Amino acid sequence: MAICYAGPHGHPSGKIGKLFFYTLNGQPVCRLIGRPGKPSINQLGNRQAMSVTMSLFKPMADFINVSFKLEAEGTVKNPHNLATSYNKKYALTGQYPNIKVDYSKVILSKGSLEMAEDLKLSKGEEGINLSWNTAGFENGRYDDILMVMVSHPDREHASSFLNAAKREDGSCFIPVHSEWMRNGQMEVYVCFKSASGQLISDSAYAGNLNGLAESQKEQEEKNIIVYLKSVFISLKPVSRIKIIGC
Repeated sequence: MAICYAGPHGHPSGKIGKLFFYTLNGQPVCRLIGRPGKPSINQLGNRQAMSVTMSLFKPMADFINVSFKLEAEGTVKNPHNLATSYNKKYALTGQYPNIKVDYSKVILSKGSLEMAEDLKLSKGEEGINLSWNTAGFENGRYDDILMVMVSHPDREHASSFLNAAKREDGSCFIPVHSEWMRNGQMEVYVCFKSASGQLISDSAYAGNLNGLAESQKEQEEKNIIVYLKSVFISLKPVSRIKIIGC
C-alpha cells in the first residue's frame, strides 16, 4: 500500500489499470490489483509477524480501544493500528517460521501518567491478586483508575477489567474462571488512567501464571513421539531361529 498525494488533476478514485485508488481515514491510498508473485523469506516473515500480532490482540479489542484511544486522537491511525505497530516491532521474537510473542515486552498503552512501583502478582483459589505501592508518586493522583488485562493465549481469549481499582487502594482481586486458574497460560498487564480520562500511563507487565503453553507444532511433535513409543513397546521381540547346517 502507498499513500497517493494530490496530482495536477486531484486525487484519483477507483481502478486505473492494475491500481485501485481510494480514501482510508482521510488519506488517499493506492493498492495493486492482481496476484502477487512468489513471496520472499522476508515477506513470509512479515506475514507471520502480522498474523501472530493480530492473533494476540483480537480478543483484547475492548481494552485497546481505551488504552490507545488518547494516542490515536488527532491521527489517521486507530487504537488497534497503534497496538499492532508497537508490538509487531518490539514484542516478537524468533525468525520465520518460528516467530513468537515475547509476553514480557507486550505494550498495551503509551502515555505520560506515572505507573505504580512494586507491582506484585499472586495466584489465589478463584482469581489473581495484584498489589502496588501507593506512596511516592509525583505524576499521578490517588483516584487514578487501574486497568487490568488478563490474556489467555492458549485459549485465544482475554479478559478486560477497565475499572479494577483506584491507585489509592493499593491492591485488587481479579476473578478468573476456576478451570483456567488450575491450568492454562495467563499473562497479566496493567496501566493507570486518570479519572478524567485525559491521561494514561505506559502499560506494565505484571507477570505470568501457570507457565507457557505449548504451541500447536510442539503438541504435534509430542504426540508423534508418544505414538512412536507406544508402537515400539507393542512390538514383540522376534524369536531367534537356529540354523543347523547339513
